[in-house]
Amino acid sequence: MNREILRLAIPNIISNISVPLLSSVDTALMGRMSELHIGAVGIGAMLFNFIYWNFGFLRMGTTGLTAQAYGQQSDEEVAHTLGRALLVVFAVATLLLLLQWPLGEAGIQLMNTEDRQAGLVRQYFFIRIWAAPATLGLYALMGWFFGLQNAIFPLVLTIIINAANILLSVYLVEYREMGVAGVAYGTLIAQYIGLTAAFGLAFYRYGHLLGHFRLRAISQWEKLLGFLRINADIFIRTLCLTGVFGFFYSQSSGQGEMVLAVNTILLQYLNWMSYGVDGFAYASESLVGKYKGAADHPKTRRAIKLSFAWGMGLAALFSLGYGLGGNGLLRLFTNQADVILAAQPFLFWMVLFPLLGTPSYIWDGVYIGLTASKAMRNSMLLAFVTFLLAYAAARGYGNHGLWLAMLVFLVARGGFQYWLYHRKGLTLN
Repeated sequence: MNREILRLAIPNIISNISVPLLSSVDTALMGRMSELHIGAVGIGAMLFNFIYWNFGFLRMGTTGLTAQAYGQQSDEEVAHTLGRALLVVFAVATLLLLLQWPLGEAGIQLMNTEDRQAGLVRQYFFIRIWAAPATLGLYALMGWFFGLQNAIFPLVLTIIINAANILLSVYLVEYREMGVAGVAYGTLIAQYIGLTAAFGLAFYRYGHLLGHFRLRAISQWEKLLGFLRINADIFIRTLCLTGVFGFFYSQSSGQGEMVLAVNTILLQYLNWMSYGVDGFAYASESLVGKYKGAADHPKTRRAIKLSFAWGMGLAALFSLGYGLGGNGLLRLFTNQADVILAAQPFLFWMVLFPLLGTPSYIWDGVYIGLTASKAMRNSMLLAFVTFLLAYAAARGYGNHGLWLAMLVFLVARGGFQYWLYHRKGLTLN
């Protein structure tokens, strides 16, 4: 079981770490310009996080359903799960492109964007929005690969996408002097390169499964409704999650350009940690889903236990690394001495987040594997309310109060997930 977890987790960790690497490179590129540019890309990226994370069910729901179909050895259902996911991708991407203007303008207003920063945010947003079909399509295909116990293809795709994105962004910003637009175009082009590669890999490795596609089965209302029901619960859960981070950015912006720049950089620490430990969360999605589909309860419970053991071990390494080298990492993100000085008093929070926040990420993987979408939704709703109460109590402490509320949110999220699992076990739904 340990070997099986590591076989899935290690490629996922390498793959996941490259995701914050991309945002870190974007932050570093803008960090050589000014705090205004750092904040503009931070706000623009957060707007897309808010949009795309809310459709993260296209990956998570596809993984859980595919893993269970794989455990049941149903090739037809494996193929049709991808078909239903791609059908939803087409509908959602079309809607996002049609509604891009009101979405962009509403996001800029909600993020408390200052007038001189709003133009840069608009430039970033209205370029990158055209990547929506590719980004959402990759969610569905990567979720499908994870469900098939294949962590190598997502790793290959993530490396291709992020290498292309970094190279394009550096070229467009440093050599073509395109600024914020260069970062946006780099992401746009790289997403379509990744989508093309993903379809190529799917046909190369799983052509025999794709042969089971039947349009009538994909659009069968009862099955499609079941797919949408699970994903609707995950959508509400993710809406709360993005609401927390959107609120965090909005309150950071409301405290001034310097606080926004500091928090944009420090969130990179949180991103690195979360994407790292998510490697074991993704492994638990695949294994828990497979063993639940096969009705092997002892192995399901063992997969859960060992996923937590490995995840917390990695969390301890992140805490140690941030404690010893957190100050040095600041200089990778910016050469602005005033930004570095302003960020230093908040570095101790970065040491606490891995150890106290990691259980919530691992539980997410367990719940996805069990397709326990209602319990996942309910635990997040409770954690969201707890976050708002914590911020209301701590807001007088300025930016420290904001980081305290974020930590309370992650601890509450993991606590509520543990409580629900303790009550119902593998019968969670």
